[in-house]
Parts: sequence; C-alpha cells; structure tokens
Amino acid sequence: MSNATRLRRRLVEHLLAEGVLHDARWMTAFRSVPRHVFLPRFFVPAANGWAAVEHGDDEWLRRVYSPDVLVVQLDDDSGLWERARYLGAQPGTPTSSSSQPAIMAIMLEELRVADGHRVLEIGTGTGYNTALLCHRLGAGLVYTVDIDPELVDAARKRLAEIGYVPSCAAADGAEGFPAGVLYDRVICTCSVSSIPPAWLAQTMPGGLILTTLNRPIGGGLVRIVAGEGATGHGRVLARDGRFMPLRAHRFKQSKVPEGEVTWRPTRLPMGVITEVRSRFEFFAGLCLPGVTASRDGRSTAMVHPDGSWLRHRQAGDGFEVAEGGPRRLWEIVEAAYEEWLDLGEPGRDRFGLSLNGDEQVIWLDSPEGRTWPLSP
Repeated sequence: MSNATRLRRRLVEHLLAEGVLHDARWMTAFRSVPRHVFLPRFFVPAANGWAAVEHGDDEWLRRVYSPDVLVVQLDDDSGLWERARYLGAQPGTPTSSSSQPAIMAIMLEELRVADGHRVLEIGTGTGYNTALLCHRLGAGLVYTVDIDPELVDAARKRLAEIGYVPSCAAADGAEGFPAGVLYDRVICTCSVSSIPPAWLAQTMPGGLILTTLNRPIGGGLVRIVAGEGATGHGRVLARDGRFMPLRAHRFKQSKVPEGEVTWRPTRLPMGVITEVRSRFEFFAGLCLPGVTASRDGRSTAMVHPDGSWLRHRQAGDGFEVAEGGPRRLWEIVEAAYEEWLDLGEPGRDRFGLSLNGDEQVIWLDSPEGRTWPLSP
C-alpha cells in the first residue's frame, strides 16, 4: 500500500470520527480520489506571511492529506507562489484554496445527489472537489466553472491525468455555466452575498442549490429548492461551513478612525457575535448588515461603510466598548441580543430564504415571520 493510499484512508477515518461523513459512496470517493494530484504546490502560514511548499518537500504529502484548508493562490496572483518559493514567505490574502475536507464532505452529502443527476459546480479551484463529483456521478454529468482561466486550465489537466473529463469553463460563476443546460444540482464552493438568479434559472424546478452565504458576520450553509424561472425557497442548515467569497461578492474592509476614545462597560463578550459556534452569531449578522469585524491590537474593531464604528476589549473580569460615527453599533448589538433572547434564542436552522429574482429575503420560522434582506 502506498503512502498516499494509507493517508487517504486515514483522512476518511478522521472524517468519520468528526461525524461529517456518513454516505458509503462518498467514503469511497474520498478513499479513491488522489488529492495530491491537485495540490503539487500550495502555501502554508509563516511568521511573516505565506511560505511556498511543493511536491518533494518534507511533509508535503502529509500536509496534502491533513484535515486543513490549503491555500493555492494569494491576491488573485498565481506568480506569488514563485516569489515566495525563491524570495521567502510573502504577505497576501488567500483568493483560492483546496477547502477543508470536512466542509467538502458536509456539502457533498447535503447536496443529496442521486445516480443520473447532472451537477454544476461553481468554483473549480484545484479540481479536487470536481474529481470527487466525477467519481460519484461520472464525469459526463459534471460541469464546473471558475473565473480564473489559469486555475481552470490546471484543474482540467489534473482531472484528465486521473481519467476524468468533465465540462470545464473559465467564466463568471455568477452567470452559471455558458452552455444552455438545466441541472439537477448546483454546488458553489465559494460564498455569495445573494443567490445569483442565473443559478435558479439553470436549475430544474425541484432541484437543489447548495452554497454558503457571504456575510461579514453570520454566514453559513444554505440549501435552496429551485422553482420556476429565477425563484426558489430554502433553509439555513444547522451544519455550518464558510468559504472565500465569489470574486464579485467580496467586501471592502473599512478602518476605525484613530484617536482617543471613551470606554464604557458592557456585559457582552465579542465572541457572542464573531465566533461561529455562538448561537447568536447568525441573528447578530442580520441586525448588523454590512458591518465587518477585525482584530486590532488588544481590541476587536467593528465598522460600517457609513462611518459607524466600535472597539471592544476585555477589562479585568469584564468588557468595555467605545463607539462613534452616525450610529451606535454596540447599542444595536445589545438591543438585538435582548430581542434574540425574547425570540427563544433561535439558532441558524430556524431561518429560511425566499427568492424571486433579485428580491431575496431571510425569514425566521416561516415566510410570514420576521424578515430581513438577504444582501447585507
């Protein structure tokens, strides 16, 4: 048995132990598809940025079959890997990756494919997820699209290397696949701020779309049942997942103004808003549309494009906050938290979506209940 085969089996054992893999056919796919073919080189975090790793390096194969996300592109620039390789670790923002196998397993199972289903994948990336779909359904039923021509070309070659020839296209994933085909399933391996109407229109009525919401706070997995034309309805799933955003759906990070601030005490830790495991996080995101959060020294900063901002930090055994701009964001947080408690502390799986072209809303418990615009 080769080292790669042994490591693939170990990866499947990890996914089983994590409780994210249940379907025997997807187990077989993960055991069979060689992830290392799709990751001949990648980045790993380093003290001063991102270091370059490639085939043949110590620990390369072990890293490939680790349960970690592996970054393959920074700043939309494929040339940065060469620079990091020969000049040392480079700064940059990840713009393409091979996702954590755990979230891949969750999404593939939540897609609920059956034999004979035609699937569209938005976000080809390395091609590894495409290969898993090809193994399960047959390459002739798999279509994949990515906006980056270099990524698509590399993925196409690596897929062919292991015997898969799906339909690949370099195009804007928000427009679906260029060919006029209807799909039984659509899976998006990047996050979106709203559901592109083209996906709904290209999905068979009753077919499923699985994607992740790109929200500064409170994203996560959603599964949508397509209706006629560009309509659909769906649910936010209890099982969570986060992805890099579709290129056109990225947020611009605003900055908190410099200068002296006035602090006041608060009983709420920032983690109730920003940590994925918090039940309040999703509701908080609905009440703070467009607000982004970032770590800023000893404090956490939150800011909105309208100039509203806050800083939050620990103070002894408690917490304190400073805020400014046209709105008091922390007062909004505190009011939202009280409302959330009054509503029975709803988790993400109590929320759903109604979609009609560009008119898209999130609702609590039923379409007739409390609603919020989907786009932050």
